[in-house]
Amino acid sequence: MSKFFVKANQIKENKINIEGEDVNHIKNVLRLNISDKINICDSDNSKNYECEITNINSKKIECIILNELKNSSEGNVELHIYQGLPKSDKMEFVIQKGTELGVSKFIPVNFKRCIVKISEKDELKKIDRWNKISEVAAKQCGRDIIPIVTNIENINTLCEKIKKYDIVLVAYENEKENYIKNELMHLKKDKKQYKIAVVIGPEGGIDEEEIDKLEKSGAKIVTLGKRILRTETVALQVSSIIMYELENGGIY
Repeated sequence: MSKFFVKANQIKENKINIEGEDVNHIKNVLRLNISDKINICDSDNSKNYECEITNINSKKIECIILNELKNSSEGNVELHIYQGLPKSDKMEFVIQKGTELGVSKFIPVNFKRCIVKISEKDELKKIDRWNKISEVAAKQCGRDIIPIVTNIENINTLCEKIKKYDIVLVAYENEKENYIKNELMHLKKDKKQYKIAVVIGPEGGIDEEEIDKLEKSGAKIVTLGKRILRTETVALQVSSIIMYELENGGIY
């Protein structure tokens, strides 16, 4: 069943109106008709509904709620990825695949060694595009939320936020002994909810001074093994490990 997201103000009693680009997608791509059923998620309250289409016009799709569905795609790990700005379309890849793996928020970071420089003029366009990619990926994989892509941050704002997490992991190629599992083992195994951040450098890696600053602020520096991974690979590997170890109770 196709899934769409709406805001709370689009829901009135047992009726939901779908507007914007989704109207064209429902009408002309999926070619759905009156009486067809779709899954609609209230993105403001993370509530899912089985709905039936009751009216279709050029501006909106009108639906009626049949049942409220149990949320099943979100686990007990709130995972944030602080991604050093990469070249080309690698950020889009990280957002798309990270959304599929369960990441809740993406925070682009401008590290010293970032090759890419995004002007204030272009930043809003980039953020809008990245959030659209997150939304499309969330629909495709059946998420109950749309992961947010925030504005670009720097090392100072990142360090200020470290204490807000249960743990902040920094992937660093020069760390040789401390593995991710070592740090995850230190978390309380009986904890029901986790808020975790992962910091990933750009293609040139994270500068030593930045690593020192992150560590002094409370972040844990970890190795990913003997091989050096591409920046877009790191987010996928670390997200997979964390979800495997901790999501819904974990098995370690």
